[in-house]
Amino acid sequence: MVVLLLIDNQSGVTDCSRCGEKVSAPSFYCAEYCGFYLHKVCAEAPVELNHPFHPNHPLLLMQKSPHLSGAYFCTFCHEFGDKFVYHCSICELDFHIKCALFTLNIAENNLKELEHVALHDPLISSENGDKKLKDVSKCFGCWEPLAMYTHFSPDCGFNLHEKCAKLPFKLNHVYHRKHPLVLQFNSKRLSCKICQETRRRGFVYGCSPCKFVAHTECASQSSLQVIKNTNHEHPFTLFLRQVPFTCDACGTEGNHVSYTCGTCNIIIHKNCISLPRIIKSKWHDHPLVHTYFHHIEDFRVLDCLICHDEVNTEHGSYYCSKCDVIFHVKCAMKDTDSYEIVENEDEMPNESSISVIERNDAGEATKIKHFKHMHNLMLGPFVGGYENSCNGCMLPISDPFYYCSECVFFLHKACAELTKMKNVWHHHCQEPLALISDKAFECQECWHISNAFAYECCGCEENKCLRCVIALTPGARTCLKHVHPLFFYRDYEGQCNACGDTTRGYGAFCCKDCNFVLDLGCFSLPITARHKCDKHLLSLTDNDDNSYSESHHCDICEESRDANRWFYHCATCDTSAHVGCVLGSYPFLKLGSIYEETNHPHPLTIVNKKYYYPNCDKCSKPCEGVALECSKLECKYIVHWDCVTPYFLRHWWKWGM
Repeated sequence: MVVLLLIDNQSGVTDCSRCGEKVSAPSFYCAEYCGFYLHKVCAEAPVELNHPFHPNHPLLLMQKSPHLSGAYFCTFCHEFGDKFVYHCSICELDFHIKCALFTLNIAENNLKELEHVALHDPLISSENGDKKLKDVSKCFGCWEPLAMYTHFSPDCGFNLHEKCAKLPFKLNHVYHRKHPLVLQFNSKRLSCKICQETRRRGFVYGCSPCKFVAHTECASQSSLQVIKNTNHEHPFTLFLRQVPFTCDACGTEGNHVSYTCGTCNIIIHKNCISLPRIIKSKWHDHPLVHTYFHHIEDFRVLDCLICHDEVNTEHGSYYCSKCDVIFHVKCAMKDTDSYEIVENEDEMPNESSISVIERNDAGEATKIKHFKHMHNLMLGPFVGGYENSCNGCMLPISDPFYYCSECVFFLHKACAELTKMKNVWHHHCQEPLALISDKAFECQECWHISNAFAYECCGCEENKCLRCVIALTPGARTCLKHVHPLFFYRDYEGQCNACGDTTRGYGAFCCKDCNFVLDLGCFSLPITARHKCDKHLLSLTDNDDNSYSESHHCDICEESRDANRWFYHCATCDTSAHVGCVLGSYPFLKLGSIYEETNHPHPLTIVNKKYYYPNCDKCSKPCEGVALECSKLECKYIVHWDCVTPYFLRHWWKWGM
């Protein structure tokens, strides 16, 4: 038996063996002086705790969390823990000892621990007050910013508003008259029936038999009978009956709190009353307008551009009148960083990259000036242009496109018409991205190195190549190797039909009609390419009809080739090769362009040595493939691209096929 002795006047000498915090009096220590210490509260903690905030199952005191590592995040304070824990195996809840016992005291209205803790006044709101409040600590009870209301000092170990520490344990509420609501942990992660939002942590008022949950602040607010809002011409009136309904503002279901407009015959969630009428979204180039219903003939496609599911036009949505595109309200508003509220549809026009010089009778621009090129550009066709690459995206030229009659410069029409500044949904910064050119970069979507056009973030300076920006523009996409339209799904995980690799959570282009899947890299592969192994253009091919297994090899590396994976092929010469063998490590660098970011005194030209391989001036090995060659003929300086460029501009991954 271990004998523990009580300490009345010594603090901070070591850590408590149960909770891991500094020991403070009163506490116990081992009579054998083995270094075992316990707070008095931790020593007396019951092995089984019937917590009023978690009434359905007991919490068991365990030496370690049953998770594989033994570590956990506390359900109450969301702080890390690896010592003793109160655990509910059924609900998979974990609590620090101090958090379980502290919340037990709150439930029993026993707040002696807080009697001598200083109270802090809320922060005075300022012009940027909301932003400041987002960055500070959150109250463990309601998970609103701690400084928003009078609160206890964080030094006491618990971030708690005074009002949250004094919440009544039971509450009779007009929105749920059948049973009283009981203060509890939201262990089932249910959404609030009043505001419709789901919060993973903190207290809620709930009725377990009815699965009714309301955030403490939502349940505590007195309901306004009539609400006026500038986004709707008539006031909304509270409808207290508990009836199921479909919100006419957002199109999702409701079952408890609703407001109605008798004049317009609409019923909506309380939170939807304040939906902004016009937003500027990262998902679309034009402002989006909220409306409560649409006539079906207004749209060619009724699928949401974000989730690709059908939008019910009998209920609310966001739409663009210029493009006839539509969004679910929940999809458009899901991420607060992806949109901003604007006052009217004409705000914030994106500046065009081109100025039109001439138009044909159909109004199509036939002669333009692009701000990234010194000469005027003409609308194709152009004899011999189809074997060139677009200077914007570096993919092979195809109709429609613009060309320069004075130099070798081509732009797809889609690339030429991109705006100077652009917001994209797949970038985390709120700042717009600026169109740049003639700068070597690594695309943060496909990881390819290029020096063609790109969009660069004005904040974090990340770059996105035009291939990815265009491919990831919301909406249906076409692929030459598939008959149905493809849609990009951010969370899709599966196998790519082209390379056979799994998408690894990076998303993929999927067909809604069949099981066809392409990852981003394979979707943007050049449909034609040149290689010294064949005098003709090689075409991207999606299947090998030759059943003779000996023919399934690569004519470049002479290794075997999977007949079910995409490859490049010449039908005239019957040449077949892996995609990676044909394209190499740097397929999207503009050969012949200047690279100046080295210690060499002269400008260097990007070249691809195919037949003659001079030795590299850095490593002395033959310069086969992409290299940098001095633009001055008398200099003879040449180096491998990988020998002189920064690490982030070097190809580090392998093709999947």
